[in-house]
Amino acid sequence: MQKKILDILQNSNDYISGQEISYQLGISRQAVWKSINSLKEKGYTISSVTNKGYRLEAAPKYLNENSLKKHLHNNIIGSKLFVLDSVGSTNDYLKQLGNDGCPNGTVVAAREQTKGKGRLGRVWKTKKDDGIAFSVLLRPNIAPSEVSAITPLAGLAVCKAIREYTGLDCRIKWPNDIIVGKKKLVGILTEMSAEFDAVEYVISGIGINVDHSSFPEEIAFKATSIFLETGKHIDKNEFLACVLTHIENEFLRSNLELNPTALEEYNDLCATIGRSVTFQRGSRRTEGMAVGVAENGELKVMLSDGSIQLVNSGEVTVQGIY
Repeated sequence: MQKKILDILQNSNDYISGQEISYQLGISRQAVWKSINSLKEKGYTISSVTNKGYRLEAAPKYLNENSLKKHLHNNIIGSKLFVLDSVGSTNDYLKQLGNDGCPNGTVVAAREQTKGKGRLGRVWKTKKDDGIAFSVLLRPNIAPSEVSAITPLAGLAVCKAIREYTGLDCRIKWPNDIIVGKKKLVGILTEMSAEFDAVEYVISGIGINVDHSSFPEEIAFKATSIFLETGKHIDKNEFLACVLTHIENEFLRSNLELNPTALEEYNDLCATIGRSVTFQRGSRRTEGMAVGVAENGELKVMLSDGSIQLVNSGEVTVQGIY
């Protein structure tokens, strides 16, 4: 009911009476009054004037579905949208929706993620409203072997969105982080559900450090936030809409492939390239120089003998970047 009342208030250019709202929704004036007060408690600024009614003055600054939809004009990514106050993991929540048949482009975002997942089983938790955690579900008509381009394309889209919206000189740390300087700003985790040679769905989960003013001592040396880098608190709803728009543009433009244009842009923004890296090959650690990213998303590493080794998974240590 509150959502319906919000829709009415947002679509009204002036005051609208409680009687008119109750008539449109088929509820009592008392029910309208209670819902209006509940919305105020949630952070909505709603003015009320006798004999005129109610008017929405401002939406809350925290992440919320109504405000996000106001800024979002995508055709696919976010066409089905859920914004949660708190969730264990947006990826896990979206997996359940995916198993239940939610459509291509469904997005789940959360103000708080208590059991967020990173690579290699790591857990990532932040205080409520400090960051933006969201996941995007795709139902591409591709084989499991063709999914590898989705993470770099998502990273490219998010990196470009942050650069556009904040002006920060952020870069991509292969394969799934975005950094400012030598510190992590964004993490990306892509997961897949597939049967035989067909992909059922792919989920890209993305966590962005936005309003953090500090980090725990054990990660403070390698983590940063948009606030720490700019000194500004941004509009999370407008910003996430910008990110989702870039994701849609990148996915559609490339047809979920690292085509020449996307690959060139990715390589230009990749902070890993030109640095010394070490990676695991069986039981042996190997060192070389990162010289580029291949069409399938693998990192191209030049070894001391001049040969090129392709790295597609596992832990890669980049000299000078955590």
